[in-house]
Amino acid sequence: MKEIRLRLIIIVSAVALSLYLLYPTFQDYLNGKEVNTQLEVVSQQIKKSNPNITDLDLKEKLTVKKDSILSSNPDYKSAREKRIKLGLDLQGGMYLVMEVNTAKLLEKLAKAPDPQFRALLAEAEKETKISDEDVVAILANKLQAKGVSLSRYFGTIREKDDDIISKLQQQEKDAVTRAIEVISNRVNQYGVSEPTIQQQGSRRIIVELPGIAREEEAKRLLQGRALLEFKLVKEASFAFPIYQRINDVLASGGSLDSLATDSLTANSDTSTAKLSEAEFAKKNPFFAIAQPMDPQGRIADLVVEEGNKGKLVAFLERPEIQSILPDNAELVYDAKPDITPEGKSYFKLYMLNKNPELTGGVVVDAQANIDPSTSAPIVTMQMNTEGAREWARITGSNIDKRCAIVLDGVVYSAPVIQNKIPSGNSQISGSGTLEEAKLLEIVLKAGALPAPIEIMEERTVGPSLGQDSISGGLNSGLLGFTLVAIFMIFYYKKAGTIADVGLTSTILITIGVLAGFHATLTLPGIAGIVLTIGMAVDANVIIYERIREELATGKTMKAAIQSGYSMSFSAIFDSNITTFFTGIILYQFGSGPIQGFALTLMIGIVASLFGALVVSRVMFDYLAAKGSKINVG
Repeated sequence: MKEIRLRLIIIVSAVALSLYLLYPTFQDYLNGKEVNTQLEVVSQQIKKSNPNITDLDLKEKLTVKKDSILSSNPDYKSAREKRIKLGLDLQGGMYLVMEVNTAKLLEKLAKAPDPQFRALLAEAEKETKISDEDVVAILANKLQAKGVSLSRYFGTIREKDDDIISKLQQQEKDAVTRAIEVISNRVNQYGVSEPTIQQQGSRRIIVELPGIAREEEAKRLLQGRALLEFKLVKEASFAFPIYQRINDVLASGGSLDSLATDSLTANSDTSTAKLSEAEFAKKNPFFAIAQPMDPQGRIADLVVEEGNKGKLVAFLERPEIQSILPDNAELVYDAKPDITPEGKSYFKLYMLNKNPELTGGVVVDAQANIDPSTSAPIVTMQMNTEGAREWARITGSNIDKRCAIVLDGVVYSAPVIQNKIPSGNSQISGSGTLEEAKLLEIVLKAGALPAPIEIMEERTVGPSLGQDSISGGLNSGLLGFTLVAIFMIFYYKKAGTIADVGLTSTILITIGVLAGFHATLTLPGIAGIVLTIGMAVDANVIIYERIREELATGKTMKAAIQSGYSMSFSAIFDSNITTFFTGIILYQFGSGPIQGFALTLMIGIVASLFGALVVSRVMFDYLAAKGSKINVG
């Protein structure tokens, strides 16, 4: 028993870890049933109150209600984020191929474009539709064929054509990168779970939005221009009385009339007493969720745990709370959370002026660098003439105040204005790393991106079709497993039962690894799992035939098992490693469905080797050590 103890611990650990990683998927399944039950009740209530409602209106109301239920319960969101992700072909949704019109970018960058330039640019744009070559190279060739230097429209007179082409191609590449960043921001803000956004070729972007219910709204969102705004942060003296008033209304049960005139003082006194967490949350429902970042009250920023965002949104959407918030103020979250050493995520919540002081249309350039005096990452940005004039006025009249940089409704930075900036050149500090500064550089440039985004291809997969795919995939997997298991038991008797236990562990570990790495399961991925089921017993068949040969020579069962496994290892390893390398090639050079198939195939190969060489071997060694009779057919 001692010789198998370590292997047994490894097996138990692997199975336990797989079950742990798969639990959120099971929990999400239960949550889905619970939500559907709630929606059925809501549907009956809506039909009862409005018998003439159309199916389309009912579906829209149920979709809104479903979004509200999922966002208000952090447990639902947590389980959904950790579950096995489903691809577009299984969950339904939208598939879009979008193209960044870089020709419009070149038209904007050109100085004094004349009819000849516009005609050649139009020709170049047409050629890019049927060619993989970028529009810069095509336009440069056409200009050179006409004997026109690129410095006539771009760069300076001293720059060579090759240098200008290199710079334009970099700007073209950056435009696509900025477009991907803008689309990602918008999709994340829209609340799509498990989106896939990737670049294809030089100008195209593939966007997959599983589970999307409002297609037209999503398309308008993706094609919209990035909105960059500069907004002043409200002072603590302005914000905290509003926060306190919100807290008092929530604590009173939501009635404005029920508040006494000295409610503010009363709550302020009790907040300093030592209260339990439950008592504090009851007396201060707002501050229990949105905690002041500075206990001294010098800044008005609040800190909200990620799991409480949905609850806070529900609070702030109440009519009695909306009536408290001033018309000239709004609450805006940070773009990304701060993560504590314990793994908890917290967002900052800012109170900003609702009307922006300046928009991103005035930003013409941004650059991430390292400040030579402090060695800290910074981002410098340059505005046009109109923007520089406005920026000088804004910074001059708001020294020592904070100005938030807001893109698509989230705050990326909120630095303090230290002095008047007359030139339009400004510097943003506060980024933790150079990578973060580069991200902010992309965000700033994205706000002024002139290149439109066009939808080239659109496909919609209905949820019923996705459900049919899931059912078909599961049925094929169960059927394949059942047939293989029955054959192994029928042909190899007791040894076949051991092989089936190894096969079960193979499937469990394969799906557990997919869940652990948050991989996306697609229909080809299910095909890879079904193929793994068939391949998983190959190793057992080779081993069992070897054991049969050893038993025929008169060896004991224990010796036959030892020889069978040792003599089969090279053949098993060689056959599986060649298939694994094929999977690597498919994953590296394939795309979409091919990658999904290759990924599950590679994981399945490793898991099947573990099942055959470790799980089955431990069971054989245990039974042999106990002197049990093992029938190999």
